[in-house]
Amino acid sequence: MKTTVAIRHVPFEDLGTLEPLLQQRGHAVRYLDVGVHDLADPAVQEADLLVVLGGPIGAFDDATYPFVADEAALLRRRLETGRPLLGICLGAQLMARAAGAAVGPMRTKEIGFAPLQLTPEGRYGALGRLPAQVPVLHWHGDRFDLPAGARRLAYTAHCPQQAFGIGEHALALQFHLEADPRRIEQWLVGHAAELSATGIDPRELRRQAAECGEDLAAASRAVFSAWLDGLPARA
Repeated sequence: MKTTVAIRHVPFEDLGTLEPLLQQRGHAVRYLDVGVHDLADPAVQEADLLVVLGGPIGAFDDATYPFVADEAALLRRRLETGRPLLGICLGAQLMARAAGAAVGPMRTKEIGFAPLQLTPEGRYGALGRLPAQVPVLHWHGDRFDLPAGARRLAYTAHCPQQAFGIGEHALALQFHLEADPRRIEQWLVGHAAELSATGIDPRELRRQAAECGEDLAAASRAVFSAWLDGLPARA
């Protein structure tokens, strides 16, 4: 049986729609919660797939959250091994940091359901399974630069770097393709203070989730299936 280890920062930002897909493919899924579990656990580097999920902190918040530096070092080692790695939102920013790229705040936060623009390389790869009219969930206030040697895959008007790939084994997504629209209420409650501070009405996000939920869930399965199919054979 294959194994997936997911590093989680807040309980509701989990693998979402990706988890049942992995289980259907014979993966045993294990979560490690930062600040609770030991990230030095050998199972992390031994996992067939490592996923680093999102969270409401920054990729360089070492002084406030010391585990961030440990995560960046862990991802640096994982990238060096060439073994499968997926970073989502904060996880993508930590991947960028681990690959030597800068990460910093945007002028305005990008929160809500909106479509992506794919680069030619993005259209050619797994993200090409994402229909142009299907919006994805954006929920971030930081952005990353493109690491040296990485392929730029997607962008929006507000954020020029929405996804990058390194080789065939590493994928970084600034957006939340994994988020299950049927569970949007957990996000609205968990990030209630942020929504209030930014003047975003949770009722609008709830409406958007209901409107695009079925199409987005199908697109998520298609994209992640294509990416998993394209992983190196040893994965």
